Amino acid sequence: MRSTGIHHVDLVVSSIERSLPFYRDLLGPLGYHRISEVEGERGETIWYFGGPGSSLGLRQAQSLGGLDRYRVGLHHLAFEAGSRATVDERHSWLVGAGTEVESPPREYGYIPGYYAVFFYDPDGIKLEIVHVPGFAA
Repeated sequence: MRSTGIHHVDLVVSSIERSLPFYRDLLGPLGYHRISEVEGERGETIWYFGGPGSSLGLRQAQSLGGLDRYRVGLHHLAFEAGSRATVDERHSWLVGAGTEVESPPREYGYIPGYYAVFFYDPDGIKLEIVHVPGFAA
């Protein structure tokens, strides 16, 4: 049986009040327009941003601990952009919002035409917005 892609990813954040507006404003121009609330397994609220072919869920942290991308867990999360111009526009938005940008938009040698910006969300989770010409997930 063939997979059709990732259905959703849930992130745990330290402040839902801070992260909801960040992700809403970041992801809206990438096509994530639907926001819905779902009850999680512990009775917590999960906010889902529905986008093109997948969703991103945000949950409030229930315990505190440090973030280390090289421990078992998430290293970074990449969102696909429809064009290089969208990557550039989102970079401008990130800078204007005071977001920590690890590296501004540029081409990377991963595959031909790979153009991306790398940055951090309010909790220090590494994110990426990438455009690859002709790539269809």
